Amino acid sequence: MADVKPPEIASNIKKKLMYVNRKAPYGTIYALESLEVVLISAAFEQDVSLAFLDDGVYQLMKGQNTSGIGMKNFSPTFKALGDYEIKKLYVEKESLDERGLKPDDLMEISYEDEDEGFAKKPSVRIVNRSELTQIMAQQDVLLNF
Repeated sequence: MADVKPPEIASNIKKKLMYVNRKAPYGTIYALESLEVVLISAAFEQDVSLAFLDDGVYQLMKGQNTSGIGMKNFSPTFKALGDYEIKKLYVEKESLDERGLKPDDLMEISYEDEDEGFAKKPSVRIVNRSELTQIMAQQDVLLNF
């Protein structure tokens, strides 16, 4: 009988995963679930990025206070994304504009660039709808929340 070997498992293939966040941070489970899945994906050393559009832009707002709704404020977790090598957070400019928001209304989220002496660099990039469409087209997988 010939030796039968199991097929090679492509466990070292890095995929470009983009999590598309369209929902407000509270009122549904979508935003929190997205953040949890993002952290899991990063643990598997995938190329993870996030897009925030429509009401999803509210997920990155400064000064969130959930005491009045009885839910845990998970927004500080976004500031830890750089520790997981998640450096690409894209915010659609038109979604900000449509909601009367400015880039200054968003949390400052950064990462340390080890190639440049651990200099802090911003993770959030404001892009227009056309740019975001192009970025999305370059991904292997889009996951919508």
